[in-house]
Amino acid sequence: MSFTLEIMKKTLVTLAIATLSLLPFSAKAGQQCGEASYYGYRDGYAWKTTANGEVMNPSLMTTAHRSLPFGTRLLVTNQRNGKSIIVKVNDRGPFIAGRVLDLSYGAFGKISAVSRGVTKICYSVV
Repeated sequence: MSFTLEIMKKTLVTLAIATLSLLPFSAKAGQQCGEASYYGYRDGYAWKTTANGEVMNPSLMTTAHRSLPFGTRLLVTNQRNGKSIIVKVNDRGPFIAGRVLDLSYGAFGKISAVSRGVTKICYSVV
């Protein structure tokens, strides 16, 4: 009986490990996750002044965040493909429920196909 019980325990542990390895990228301590979109391309924001006074250049690695201090650098990772970038907070937003960052067009294009429009990300302060 104990031999069978031992085999069952080992089988359950193996199944648990296999299942965890199939799960998508998950957040680590200190990370925030949600959806990110992009702006600054064909939406009227390019070359306008951002909330911190800089000019919105769609090709720069910048982002809009609702409350982080301007100049904060964030490591942003696409949950679907694992690609990461570092961006600087220079604007406020996004103003759509469920979105946590509005990346510049250029930054978004480094981690996702811009044709997607929105992607699932996690970010942390660096």
